[in-house]
Amino acid sequence: MITVLIADDQPLQRLGFRALLDHNEDTTVVGEARNGAEAVRQTAALHPDVVLMDIRMPGTDGIQATKEIIAAGTRSRVLVLTTFDVDEYVYDALRAGASGFLLKDARPDELLAGIRTVAAGEAVLASPTTRRLLQTFTSRAPRVDASRRLATLTPRERDVLLGIATGLTNAEIAERLVVTESTVKTHVGRVLAKINARDRVHAVIIAYDVGLVPLTEQATRT
Repeated sequence: MITVLIADDQPLQRLGFRALLDHNEDTTVVGEARNGAEAVRQTAALHPDVVLMDIRMPGTDGIQATKEIIAAGTRSRVLVLTTFDVDEYVYDALRAGASGFLLKDARPDELLAGIRTVAAGEAVLASPTTRRLLQTFTSRAPRVDASRRLATLTPRERDVLLGIATGLTNAEIAERLVVTESTVKTHVGRVLAKINARDRVHAVIIAYDVGLVPLTEQATRT
């Protein structure tokens, strides 16, 4: 059973999420929070698998709450919900350690799939909005020294990182590189370790930060 904490300042929104999650066979709501400060406290007390985090809340917002939850070293993972597809708040939340985001108008099956994915330790990026988000906000940030970040990667690992950053699944990366999917999974683990990325989301941000992915490049997924 996947345990979920709902953090949203709108009572009706929390009620709707709870109704969906409690009537689903593999998810259950263990708590609700009206703001970020409550979300941090309840995460520490309840240790949910996933925190469903609204970005804009009074007082401590979802970005600061995400930072504090990640800094505490908890096993809980944060899935951000937002109203707008290109939102600097979401970008900041991803940089703070959120495992991905979905739009609030996502279908129930998309939300449930996102929660399951995050609970399993993977990343959720609302397709196709992530690329627009990164193009909009990463281009404003100063670039990091690419050689320092990527110098330890082998050529094949750089190819894998580029695949991750352009939104390819492990299966698609395997097909592109003509290797097995298990080989790609091994490479992904090594890439995350070498560039000190928390997960695939963080790896995507790093790839953009260092300029590995041209901002004008088009992708079919992300």
